[in-house]
Amino acid sequence: MKKIISIALATTLFLSSAGMAQADKSKRPSPPAVVTKTIKGGTVVTIDYSRPSVKGRTIGKDLEPKDGMVWRTGANEATVFKVSTDVKVEGENLPKGKYALFTLVNGEEWTIIFNKTSTQWGAYEYKESEDALRVRGKAVKAEKFYEQLTFTIGKNGQVSLMWGDIRVNFMVK
Repeated sequence: MKKIISIALATTLFLSSAGMAQADKSKRPSPPAVVTKTIKGGTVVTIDYSRPSVKGRTIGKDLEPKDGMVWRTGANEATVFKVSTDVKVEGENLPKGKYALFTLVNGEEWTIIFNKTSTQWGAYEYKESEDALRVRGKAVKAEKFYEQLTFTIGKNGQVSLMWGDIRVNFMVK
């Protein structure tokens, strides 16, 4: 009986320590990041994402995003895009709330997707029927090389996604 209790206790301790290790997202190869900005008009825009690294690979060939494939626009869990008020993204209405942010690449033309299911792992559970909004953006050459995926939000509402030598902007008002 003591042996069974010892095994049960050891198993419980192991599982709880493994669970705590998983909870420390900063130790992941693609660490988490959050960018928040209050834009013109008082809307708070937040992007919560994980930052994959290029690591010598070629974006679009060895590394996402790949043409024609929906990408979680980050790593690990889907990137979450949150707005505190109703906004217009590239002139289109997006209600206040939390969204999973996906992208679909077709050469230099990118489709930025705001999906109603904000809590999902990667793009594995992505359903187009849950899209709240899709807008277009154009990929341009970034002013410098970004080893890790980086988002910025300007006070004017310009959101920029930079990775490798790519930059894609879209406006939130």
